[in-house]
Amino acid sequence: MSEIPTAVRPKSWYVYLVRAANGSLYCGISDDPQRRFQAHQKGQGARYFKTSPAQALVYVERWPDKGEALRQERLIKKLRKSAKEALVASWAGFNPCDA
Repeated sequence: MSEIPTAVRPKSWYVYLVRAANGSLYCGISDDPQRRFQAHQKGQGARYFKTSPAQALVYVERWPDKGEALRQERLIKKLRKSAKEALVASWAGFNPCDA
């Protein structure tokens, strides 16, 4: 059985959290969270990082499509900071982008 060509496979989307220099957490979505984080580090893409630069990609969660990623992003943004920190602690460096 042959593998489905990359161009035909549905694109995965990711919800991610980035820790800013001031300790706050920024939540976003992307089809390539590592590339998006690098853009945040350069001050591109989100005004959020103009006042406190992006320091670390601390959480990544894979979703099968953009709609589901957007729904999860909204849920995460509604969480208290302590609940977001619990997500970060549970991630512990596991990167679903590598899976």
